[in-house]
Amino acid sequence: MDLASFSNQLANHAATIQTLTLGVSKEQACWKPDPQSWSILEVVNHLHDEERADFRVRLDIILHHPDQPWPPINPAGWITERLYNQRDMAVSMDNFLDERRKSLAWLHALDAPDWDTSVTSPFGTMRAGDMFAAWVAHDLLHLRQLVELHWAWIQKSAQPYQLNYAGEW
Repeated sequence: MDLASFSNQLANHAATIQTLTLGVSKEQACWKPDPQSWSILEVVNHLHDEERADFRVRLDIILHHPDQPWPPINPAGWITERLYNQRDMAVSMDNFLDERRKSLAWLHALDAPDWDTSVTSPFGTMRAGDMFAAWVAHDLLHLRQLVELHWAWIQKSAQPYQLNYAGEW
């Protein structure tokens, strides 16, 4: 696993996430295609909380404190508990970007991490490399989610017009 390459991906993902929120109105930021979906604002706040309470923290535990228990997290519950959809988009994005910068600085300071170091986690055996790769992949899942939210918004906003000419979704 190439620390620099994966770190660069995390940096690039943050920039892409930021780009996908530029020019989004308050209405679009809070809009959900259906009650089970997340809004753009909820995705950004989820990413902020995951950045500060999950991936960096747990990767640090695997690498440096393997006997320490993993702190509890509640990503699905935080959406409503922490009122994600009532927050300001600009502040939420700044919060995420600030935490991502902290993560990148922390990753940059790692000295030859052993990606095969493992712990027994609530999810079974977890290696440091598994956690780092999952962190990068997690961003991609939410990038896809943000693109899908933009697509659904355009589809709704264009009514009664169709998007068929754009190609298959």
